[in-house]
Amino acid sequence: MTVPPFRADIVGSFLRPAALKDARRRFADGQLDAAGLRAAEDAAITDLVAKEAEAGLQLATDGEFRRSWWHFDFFGHLGGVDVVELDHGIQFQGVQTKPRGVEVSGPIRFDATHPFLDHFRFVKDAVGPGVTPKFSIPAPTVLDFRLEPGHIDTSVYDGRDAIVDDLVQAYRDALAAFYDAGARYLQLDDTAWAYLCSETELAKARERGIETDGIAERYAGILNRVLEGKPDDLVVTTHVCRGNFRSTWISSGGYEPVAEQLLGVAQYDGYFLEYDSDRAGGFEPLRFLPAGGKTVVLGLVTTKSGAPENPDDVKRRIDEASAFAPLEQLALSPQCGFASTEEGNVLTEDEQWAKIRSVVDIAADVWR
Repeated sequence: MTVPPFRADIVGSFLRPAALKDARRRFADGQLDAAGLRAAEDAAITDLVAKEAEAGLQLATDGEFRRSWWHFDFFGHLGGVDVVELDHGIQFQGVQTKPRGVEVSGPIRFDATHPFLDHFRFVKDAVGPGVTPKFSIPAPTVLDFRLEPGHIDTSVYDGRDAIVDDLVQAYRDALAAFYDAGARYLQLDDTAWAYLCSETELAKARERGIETDGIAERYAGILNRVLEGKPDDLVVTTHVCRGNFRSTWISSGGYEPVAEQLLGVAQYDGYFLEYDSDRAGGFEPLRFLPAGGKTVVLGLVTTKSGAPENPDDVKRRIDEASAFAPLEQLALSPQCGFASTEEGNVLTEDEQWAKIRSVVDIAADVWR
């Protein structure tokens, strides 16, 4: 593949190296200033980009090394959106995140001061010839789905539906700004679609005041408004995440309830779908992938443990998936990132890179 998503691809985040963890700790303790932290991040990302190329990838990310969270760091720098302390975190299996949430306190907007633009520019400048810089941001549907009751200032917006127009425009502005900065491969990370596959998570959503009837259609509509009119040479994919915090998870359930809207209606160029466990169900929902033009990247290599996959087992599963979507519209990646939050998953850096090399080798063998 000469354009993304590539046959061997990645979701984006990597385990934070020890030197970076130490720099963040010293910064939090007041022993290191912002410039010192930025220098440590720059060094870690430069090294990461080189390692991604050495592993045989055609793309490179910054590993999300400048972030504490995969989503809150982006949301907190949107105009009108605040990251706030809650009395609870996000509940995973047996563990809960730090008690953070989002609050809409003013008109939602994206502008050129958003720090993620500089974060992208750095990785763009760090990649070598023939390597495509990839950058991920949370999808707008995540902001909508994660809003707690009472976390919209009613003097600004009269309820959840009222934020949509400004949210869509903010994301259209974001895509345009990243494009102007040189981005040609963006990914919108999205937990909402996975939650829509789970009756348990749908019940929790209703408790938060979300109308779940027709919600897949609503979300496909929001995303298509964001994607409408994007440049033809800007590839925008999504990663449907089932939860990734210290090797735990949230959502179970196959993609069948959302597949028609997600694959057939939402106008993404590609879909990173997690298929590393039985919780994801079978490959039958891939039948909704339109012929030609879109790619499903099969997340068959888990990031939740360091145990290596048997390459023959991965190849067999790719073959099973090809019964429902053409092999030329499929690709391979790890199931998720290795560190959706700065804490990271429970595996070593050596195990992490072994997984990446395995993805590259298997893809080279399957798509000769």
